[in-house]
Amino acid sequence: MRWLVVGAGGQLGTDLTAALLKADDADVVGLTRAELDIADRVAVKKAFAEIRPEIVVNAAGYTAVDAAESDEAAALLGNATGPRILAEAAAAADARFVHVSTDYVFAGDATTPYDEDAETGPRSVYGRTKLAGEQAVLAAAPDAYVVRTAWVYGATGANFVKTMARLERERETVSVVDDQRGSPTWSYDLATGLIMLATSEAPSGVYHCTNAGETTWFGFTQAIFEELGADPSRVLPTTTAAFPRPAPRPAYSVLGDRRWRAAGLPPMRHWRDALRAAFAVAGGQFRENSAQ
Repeated sequence: MRWLVVGAGGQLGTDLTAALLKADDADVVGLTRAELDIADRVAVKKAFAEIRPEIVVNAAGYTAVDAAESDEAAALLGNATGPRILAEAAAAADARFVHVSTDYVFAGDATTPYDEDAETGPRSVYGRTKLAGEQAVLAAAPDAYVVRTAWVYGATGANFVKTMARLERERETVSVVDDQRGSPTWSYDLATGLIMLATSEAPSGVYHCTNAGETTWFGFTQAIFEELGADPSRVLPTTTAAFPRPAPRPAYSVLGDRRWRAAGLPPMRHWRDALRAAFAVAGGQFRENSAQ
């Protein structure tokens, strides 16, 4: 099976490419942002003609949540226009298409996990452009999979785990918001889930894929400190109001996996177990990245 991973230089794309390279029956080509501009229709058409993929995973996108508030055009290009062009190319090539989306498509005001069919209501430019991308993909390629995820971290690139590892070294205490809830998701587990979905007989449409369970950023940071061998009591709870940001953050980002389970796909492991495994595999990379 010939795979094309778009956005192969990011934390998810890196893990997805690595996981596919371990598979006996996978022939994978990974293209980074520098190697393929997904909003360039001519470049995308050329890449598909040369690679001839059977399965395409779009792990690319505009992910600068706060910057998007003042640059909606760029966010729309990366999160909606580009995915539509990829989906059109995949449909024309009769290739299975998997597009990665986000919890930010929801308002974040729920108190129970969001179902795949729950009403969307993004409150940020990032969320609106990602929702536009979902709609564009399914319109261009009705057989596609749209996979929403949340709170992703990995060994590659900047992320919350690396930031907290740096702050643990630099500060005596760290204040972290305790009024936002979600499911921390290791990018390698997400990559494994995407591969399972793409090679399954699951119906097309929207799926949710995160590690199981839920916590707050405060609780997540305490667990990170534990993995670092640091005292978790050095992590202090605070509120979202104490850290104003240009883009509003969802207060509740937990995603239900009803359709995932109904399709017979294996459930994702608990986020705490995944974090422990992530540190066992890539703890050095989390610790050494002092610039993130």
